[in-house]
Amino acid sequence: MSARFEELGWQQTPMGVISLRRRFDLTVRDDVYEIKLDDEYLMSSLFTVAERELARHGLARTPGDELDVVVGGLGLGYTAREALESNRIRSLTVFEHSEAVISWHERNLLPDTAGLAADSRVCLVCADFFAAATDPAGFAPQNPGRTHDAILLDIDHSPRHVLHHPHADFYTDDGLQAAATHLTPGGTFAMWSDDAPDDDFCNVLDTVFSNVEAKQIWFDNPLTQGRSAATVYLATRR
Repeated sequence: MSARFEELGWQQTPMGVISLRRRFDLTVRDDVYEIKLDDEYLMSSLFTVAERELARHGLARTPGDELDVVVGGLGLGYTAREALESNRIRSLTVFEHSEAVISWHERNLLPDTAGLAADSRVCLVCADFFAAATDPAGFAPQNPGRTHDAILLDIDHSPRHVLHHPHADFYTDDGLQAAATHLTPGGTFAMWSDDAPDDDFCNVLDTVFSNVEAKQIWFDNPLTQGRSAATVYLATRR
């Protein structure tokens, strides 16, 4: 058995202190890795099904080969890692606001996603995803006008429960329209949410995209001994 608890890293950010910790969980009899923002839990290695399904469902509806994909939010790395399982990925650009989170991956502190930062297809960018998504220069300011085949977003808890107040502007018609311009025609916007499907948000997506879908992703919850669910939103650029 490993030590019961260890703080692996932390950093002060404009949103609060972000930290990574490892603890031995007696319920699952294994090490659990968790990211917290102040006292709020952001991610846990106990619950990764929906993050992985975000990549799987998002790429499944994205046509073509040699895909250029943007991931918003690195976290524990499960969405990026799942995307890299596809042999259709040419490039994976991951936007992460915290230098500390990128450092954790570069130092391979997370066993399940070790090696992610060293993958030749991956570019880890320390920048604000939302600023890039709504900037006319997009995700590649050195190459203005470049589009991507898919955007996979996993940052806020949900469109109604954001980590930082300015993020709320993204989940509007204007914010999503700006992001859509950085997708190739037929490209995919996919987003994780911890809440149940939100009809109002689906209506906003419908004003910008086509083929909008909200999938509930169910998974076993070892803490409650029951089932829990998250939502993956999927939409296609017209």
